[in-house]
Amino acid sequence: MGALRRLGRLGLCAARLGAAGVAVGRLARAAHTAAPVRPTVTPPHPISVVIPARDEADRMGPLLAAIVDAPGVAEVIVVDDRSSDGTAELAQTAGARVISGAELPDGWAGKAWALHQGIAAATSEWVVTLDADTRPDLRLPSALVARAIGERLDLLTVGGRFDCPTPPARWLHAAMLTTLVYRFGPPGIATRPDRMMANGQCMTLHRGRFLDAGGMELVRDEVVEDIALARRIAAEGGAVGFLDASELLTVRMFETVEDTWRGWGRSLALPGVELRRRQLRDLVVVVLAQALPLPRLLLRRGDVLDVVLLAARLGTLAGTRSAYTRHDTAYWASPLADVPAAVAIALGIRRGSAQVWRGRTYR
Repeated sequence: MGALRRLGRLGLCAARLGAAGVAVGRLARAAHTAAPVRPTVTPPHPISVVIPARDEADRMGPLLAAIVDAPGVAEVIVVDDRSSDGTAELAQTAGARVISGAELPDGWAGKAWALHQGIAAATSEWVVTLDADTRPDLRLPSALVARAIGERLDLLTVGGRFDCPTPPARWLHAAMLTTLVYRFGPPGIATRPDRMMANGQCMTLHRGRFLDAGGMELVRDEVVEDIALARRIAAEGGAVGFLDASELLTVRMFETVEDTWRGWGRSLALPGVELRRRQLRDLVVVVLAQALPLPRLLLRRGDVLDVVLLAARLGTLAGTRSAYTRHDTAYWASPLADVPAAVAIALGIRRGSAQVWRGRTYR
């Protein structure tokens, strides 16, 4: 039994060292990220903004106020995905063009279908898509298109700043966001197509090239359609970018910690786009390198490796600070939420691709 225990300790030590090496390597990529998206002159091409919306009357007002008649924006198209509230009326009053979404076809996920209809109906060469919970600076569309043209990108997605209104939501959300950094590295880095990340809350694309490549039909059955789309386009030789746009974009995704747990927890494991073995390997990295060092030290069972990993974790707080509008005690205490964040990933892996969202079930 003593020999088995020693072997177990050696195995755990080896696993911790391996996870630490992977995590530190990914965190170190932050030194080589691309410059963020910043305001620029209005691009020479008109822009169509497409907003997929299903029961968004309570959230979409600030977005429409900012984006209708923004510099470079020729039209704002709201695809009303069979809403049961006043989404269409709100959009029309704000000056947007409203498209009544058709019935969801078999084999399509709801957001992919709404985007497919909106992009097909757009009249401009360049399209920017925005989720209803985004709060863009009026200079955002022009800056995105200028960056996409300058870098010859077929698809550009960006991350903004998160507005988490309650301290518990900020506490959990910041830990969940950090798991993505431990699993994939920060945005703005080059990576291989099958590990590429993206953010579908804000996408920029050249309409003609996008539709010629297959458009949203490429990922019609994906729940995590943004990452699936970026990886599919990159795998087929397209140029894809994922950049920081926190200076120009704010997102208010979830109001409470319960919303954060349910809403982001359903997709945090990236169901459908990550192979199960990779999900499990990344979960091991998150557990051993992000979540466990602090509890081990608090329980006085830690060692030098835990101290090093905790220092790296505290360093991520400085790195992700620009991703949040508020930096109070809840944000700085988010390492204490790393264990729940790891549990959310594990539950997502167990759940698989079965999802319920906005009254629709996907499998």
